[in-house]
This record gives sequence, C-alpha cells and structure tokens, in this order.
Amino acid sequence: MAFDHGSTTRRHFLRTLALAPLGMASLPLLSRLNVGTAHAAQATSQSPDQALQTLLAGNQQFALATQRAGGRAIERRLELTQGQNPFAIILGCADSRVPPEIVFDTGLGDLFVCRVAGNIETPEIIGSIEYGVQVLGAPLIMVLGHSGCGAVDAALAVVRGAELEGYLAGLVDQITPAAASIVGQPGNPLDNAIRANVQTTVSHLLRRDPELARRVSDGRLRVVGGVYDLASGRVDLVA
Repeated sequence: MAFDHGSTTRRHFLRTLALAPLGMASLPLLSRLNVGTAHAAQATSQSPDQALQTLLAGNQQFALATQRAGGRAIERRLELTQGQNPFAIILGCADSRVPPEIVFDTGLGDLFVCRVAGNIETPEIIGSIEYGVQVLGAPLIMVLGHSGCGAVDAALAVVRGAELEGYLAGLVDQITPAAASIVGQPGNPLDNAIRANVQTTVSHLLRRDPELARRVSDGRLRVVGGVYDLASGRVDLVA
C-alpha cells in the first residue's frame, strides 16, 4: 500500500499554522496540540512495566468474568472533558469481537486505542501513536492481534495464490510478508501468521519511528505484542 506521507504531512502542517491563533505559531506543534486540555500533560504515574501488569490483570478479570472496571460513571465522563492521560496505547484489529476497553476491563480515559484490520501500522496510525506517547505521555504500547483474524487469513490466501481487489488488496499486502515468513513452520499456519504479524508490526513501529525507539532505550516506553484468544478471552504476550 503506497502513501504519499511527505506531501500529506506538509499540507497538514501548513494548514495547522494557518489556523493557529496569533502568537501560537512560534510554539512547538505538539505543545499547541495540548492547548485547552489542562490535564492532558499530566502523564500517568505508572511505569511501562506497571502499565503492562495493569493491562494483564484487567484481561484476567475479563477472562474469568469477574470484571470490576470503574471509571464509567457520569463523574468520570465529566472529568475527562478537561483532558486525558491514558496508561496504555493499543494498536488493535478492527474486529468487532476484540474491543480493547472490554478485553482489558478498563474505564473511560484508560486506553488510547487505534484500530485497523490486521493491526498494521500506517502513517496515520503511527501519527496517532506519536500523539499518545509524546503529548499524552502513555508509557506502554501493545500491538494486539487475535485468533481467527480474517485479514491475516486473507494474507495467507494471497501467499497461496489468491488475488484480491480494491483497497482490501492494499491492506492485505502489508500483512503478506509476515504470512509468507511462516510457510513451512510446524503448527497451525493461521496461528503462526497472526503471531508473526504482531511481531512484524512491533518491529516496524520501532524502526520507522526513532522517537519511540529512543524512549524504549531509555526506559520511558515499552512496546509489546499480544494475541487475544477469542475462545478463552485471554491475551498472551508474543515474544
């Protein structure tokens, strides 16, 4: 899938400057994105490891049907009109069976969620993640795949010779290398390809965004992969 990311970014930057109130154009762009959200700059107090443990504990509660998520009351909703400080970013699949807020038993404002079929990274997704990390201060990114993923299954079909059309073909093209990498491996091909696709997305995020890599290197950020099992409700980390 081809993106003219450079020209799109320039147009957006110029449009942002044109619309900026007088006196704001000299401020750093990310700082201006935070104007008017008084609490958004107050990053979560959780470390990357603590954020991961919070996620996994919430998933265990969901899997055992002992959900206890607070933070969904009217008071919390009104509080969030002043800003947000999510403790984790989830790059997940658009599949209707895998809503991260429910899977991890979280409340309003806890997760910054980006979803696209096949949980792949696009320029728009990476830009959204940058916002979640640099502006909102989230210390954790999880790339979340899931069992029975149709997008990954379509990529396996392409590896076997099938042809797709339209925008779907472009989306699946990004998953095909991961699907092709597991050919000949023992085990279930779809399960193997789903894990490989998660690992590929994690790798691409760190390679394509140096700022994310720097934050991981100095301990401010952790980027992990996980796979959600539709039957058990559990998320297993992918090495």
